[in-house]
Amino acid sequence: MSRVLTLTLNPALDLSIRLTELSPGSVNRSEESSLTAAGKGNNVARVLARHDHQVAVSGFLGRDNQAPFERAFLDWGVEDRFIRVVGETRVNAKLSEAGGRVTDINGPGARVDESAMTQLLDDIEAGADSIDAVVISGSLPPGVAPEWLAALIGRLGTLGLPVWLDSSGEALVQGVRARPALIKPNEHELAEGVGRSLADEAALLAAARELQQGGIDSVLLSLGAEGVVWLFEGGALRARPPRVEVVSTVCAGDTLLAGTLHGVLEGWPREKTLRFATALSADAVRRIGVGRSDVEDFTALCDAVCVEALAT
Repeated sequence: MSRVLTLTLNPALDLSIRLTELSPGSVNRSEESSLTAAGKGNNVARVLARHDHQVAVSGFLGRDNQAPFERAFLDWGVEDRFIRVVGETRVNAKLSEAGGRVTDINGPGARVDESAMTQLLDDIEAGADSIDAVVISGSLPPGVAPEWLAALIGRLGTLGLPVWLDSSGEALVQGVRARPALIKPNEHELAEGVGRSLADEAALLAAARELQQGGIDSVLLSLGAEGVVWLFEGGALRARPPRVEVVSTVCAGDTLLAGTLHGVLEGWPREKTLRFATALSADAVRRIGVGRSDVEDFTALCDAVCVEALAT
C-alpha cells in the first residue's frame, strides 16, 4: 500500500448542476444537482483511496464551513491534515450541458497568511518519511504567491518526495521551474507554461517535450476528447479514449492524474498504466464525480482504449 499526500491549496465546495442547455439571462431548470467537497487534489485523493492507497489530504481550509469536508474525508477514508484558516472555503458552480459544454464559475478562496503557510510546510516535513508521493493540484488562494509554490516544490524535492503538479497560469510557470516529477497541463495550460501560442498538435508535442527535457521526468498532456499524451525520457505514448455519453467533464482530468499515479505506484508498465487511467477518465465523464473502476463495463472500457507509441 503506497502512501500519498494530496495538497489542495484552494479547495472548494462544488455546486454541480446538470441541465439540457444553459440559457443566460433567463430561468434555467436543472436535471440534477449536487454540492460536494472538492478541489482538484481532493478529487485525486478520492480516486487513490478507492484503489487502496493510504492517502492524507492537506492544504488550506476555511474554518467557517469545514464540516462538509470533514464528513467527506471520513467517508472517503482519508486522513485530514488540512490547515484551518479564517473565513469560508469557496463555492464553485459547475454547469454541465447535455452537449458536453461545462461552464465554471469559481470563487477566489479564503485568504491565507504567512503563519498558515509555515504550518503547512512544518507539517509536511514532520511526516515526510511516511510519504511516497505528493500531488499538488489546483489554483492558489489569495495570499499564496506562485513563487511560494515553487519554493514548496523545491523543498519537497530536497526531502526526496516526487511531486506531481496540476495547475495553471503563473502557478504552473513558477512550479515548472522547481522541476516537479510530473506535470499535467491541457493544451491551454501548456501554452501558458511555455509563454507562446501553440497552433497545432505538432507544436503542442514539441512544447511538452521541451518542458520534459528541461528537467521534468514526465509530462501528461491532456487533449480532451482527443485523448492524452504521456511524454517521458526516451519515448512517448498516446491514448485515445472510447466514445461514451458525456454527462460532465469536471473531474475527468483529476481522475486521469490519479489513475496514472495509481499505475506508477503499483509498478505497472506505462502502456497498462495509461490505458487504465484513460478508461478511468472516460468513466468519469459519464457521471458527476470521479471515475470508478468497479463498474461492470470497466474491462470493456479499458479494451476500447487505443494506446500507441509516438515519435516526438
